[in-house]
Amino acid sequence: MDNRKVYMNHHNNLLQLEEHMYPLVDVDKPNIFRNLFPYDEVPKIAFNDRIVPHSMPDEIWITDTTFRDGQQSRAPYTTEQIVTIYEYLHRLGGPKGKIRQSEFFLYSKKDRDAVYQCLEKGYQFPEVTSWIRANKKDFEMVKEIGLKETGILVSCSDYHIFYKLKMTRRQALDHYLSIIRECLETGVSPRCHLEDITRSDIYGFVIPFCLELMNLMQEYKIPIKIRVCDTMGYGVNYPGAVIPRSIPGIIYGLMVHAGVPSELIEFHGHNDFYKAVSNATTAWLYGACGVNCSLFGIGERTGNTPLEAMVFEYAQLRGTLDGMETTVITELAEYYEKEIGYHIPEHTPFVGKNFNVTRAGIHADGLLKNEEIYNIFDTGKFLNRPAVVSVSNTSGIAGIAHWINTYYKLPEEKKLGKDSELVAAVKEWVDEQYDAGRVTVMTDEEMVEKITEICAEKSISL
Repeated sequence: MDNRKVYMNHHNNLLQLEEHMYPLVDVDKPNIFRNLFPYDEVPKIAFNDRIVPHSMPDEIWITDTTFRDGQQSRAPYTTEQIVTIYEYLHRLGGPKGKIRQSEFFLYSKKDRDAVYQCLEKGYQFPEVTSWIRANKKDFEMVKEIGLKETGILVSCSDYHIFYKLKMTRRQALDHYLSIIRECLETGVSPRCHLEDITRSDIYGFVIPFCLELMNLMQEYKIPIKIRVCDTMGYGVNYPGAVIPRSIPGIIYGLMVHAGVPSELIEFHGHNDFYKAVSNATTAWLYGACGVNCSLFGIGERTGNTPLEAMVFEYAQLRGTLDGMETTVITELAEYYEKEIGYHIPEHTPFVGKNFNVTRAGIHADGLLKNEEIYNIFDTGKFLNRPAVVSVSNTSGIAGIAHWINTYYKLPEEKKLGKDSELVAAVKEWVDEQYDAGRVTVMTDEEMVEKITEICAEKSISL
């Protein structure tokens, strides 16, 4: 106790006592936390009410895995598609580069060509990084291309160490450290992907491992990042939940007990239990500077943390978008639909076809009277997606005109009013539907089909 250092915590401006060191706990048998993860039951969330403090960093940012994890669950992107999406990400991140990095595969010529073309853009942000296998040959490839940083997979749960790698904890730790030292010898900054951290022994393996990484960082004077990988989506954000499922507990342990600075901590989540966004936000709140995302959440199994979601999480937490150009999100959604052929589910927040469409009659009436009543924010301003009202028996002629103008994105000089021949004809048809006993709102498909028919009959062009 007498030898423990007293130091100032600059996040809360309080003196703290240096924590005890945590040596590796080598074990003969794997600790797979069967009490929390009974495979023949639903996983359990336990609590011990140990609360760790908020520790929001001075600066937070987003990193992107669209071209890595995002490519593991769909057909590979073409080189042209990767370069185009990268340009969109650059615009979306704004002049302050809030989308800090984007990681790439290097194994195919297609991916390497995309890396070279993206590097040729000369953008500071997103910085082009890679993801490679943990071997010297791959490190040489990173060095040859001229990348400054690469991700390295370092599995940290006993599920992976014992069952996949067929090693002990000591063997795994020594193996990882030797590989990371090789990376450092090349002059490349390693980003250690701590796979399956939410089923790992945090204080028996993860913290001792990260302490060794911090020692290597001091030795080589090269940053070593820690990516907290909630590989199976087991992480929870509830205060007082026990580790290894507690995201606050993991982030706190890395910062306080392993001495990892906030700027070197990044969270990577999966959405198996619908918690990717809340866990990513929690990682920010408790000290991680970076959250790793993919566009539209496309990724392994149920996907990753959606990048567009974290853009708006950022704005809500900081009170500003810091220059992020959010209308690009809509452009990206349209690009995916039209050019890549990827269908975005209609009810996906911010980007789905129906995300700001009001269908309930009473809601539609309210929206027409004042958009703020039923629209989350000015979606026209931030996403170039004005609120849309579905047509029903309560829409009236003004509501129908509003639907046509909005759906067809008619410019101001071509917008239809109450006196429009087309609007009048559609209103007559809608009235007939409800006079015949209909009770549901008109679908977009029905409206488009009828409008197309009326336009053909009356030689009207939109």
